[in-house]
Amino acid sequence: MNDSLHRVIREKFPAVETKLNEPLSLHTSFKIGGPASLVLFPGTTEELSGLYKLLLKERERPIILGNGSNVLAPQKGLDRVIIITTRICGIKISGSFLTADCGATLSRAGVLAASEGLSGLECLYGIPGTVGGALVMNAGAYGGEMKDVVLRSEFLNKDGELCSYTGAEHGFGYRTSAFKAEDLILSTCLELTESEPFLIRDKMNSLMEKRKTSQPLDMPSAGSAFKRPQGGYAAELIERAGLKGFKIGGAEVSTKHAGFIINRGGASSDDVLKLIEHIQKTVLNQFGIELTPEVKILS
Repeated sequence: MNDSLHRVIREKFPAVETKLNEPLSLHTSFKIGGPASLVLFPGTTEELSGLYKLLLKERERPIILGNGSNVLAPQKGLDRVIIITTRICGIKISGSFLTADCGATLSRAGVLAASEGLSGLECLYGIPGTVGGALVMNAGAYGGEMKDVVLRSEFLNKDGELCSYTGAEHGFGYRTSAFKAEDLILSTCLELTESEPFLIRDKMNSLMEKRKTSQPLDMPSAGSAFKRPQGGYAAELIERAGLKGFKIGGAEVSTKHAGFIINRGGASSDDVLKLIEHIQKTVLNQFGIELTPEVKILS
């Protein structure tokens, strides 16, 4: 990334904060990752769209990050432009419809929906991601997924053109959607159902307690390390393989939930990648099942 691009961005978008050689460990839930050449922090969807189009014009394909809660960044860093969307976090509610900007968190959306007596986000409450990231991967937990509530989404495609999906056009599947890697989510509209606020809050609190007792929420991780294999659960297979607590460097299979790889302290991206590979080989050898990582590897 050359200095002239940084100067152009500063001139055209003076309100956007920019950081050179910013450690990605500060922007991922794994707390792992070396410096990125340039990190941008737009505060509005207009700034986000303008930056994306400018970067495409300059033949620079940026990496888009929300909370960085499902990614692994390389220890050596990245000679790439990173756009952090967490400052673009507006949420509007009209009747039973909730419209959220890409950088709004699922938890905040759930809290606001509950305060208005709108149900549908309880199962997603506590997932530490943003609406944009959750939409792309069809995030879900405890029987609920984004696909259950998404009505319409706006995004920019790889050419910077404004596009939208409605309903089935999203192409939702298990931890997947019709969105391409180059698409930039701007916002999404969710259709919720009316209910009593106290009932919604009770369910949210109950599921949050369940998370706290069963998941290592106090340790840096990227959530579930592997997608659920057909007919079973990755965590169960990993535990049956005797890998609970297994470590490589600072990366460890959580003793609380075998489906999580945690940063026990000072873990590198190589530690995590080697641990993922060891888990995959062990489970395949013992059970003949291939585990697919759910964590996105940045490159």
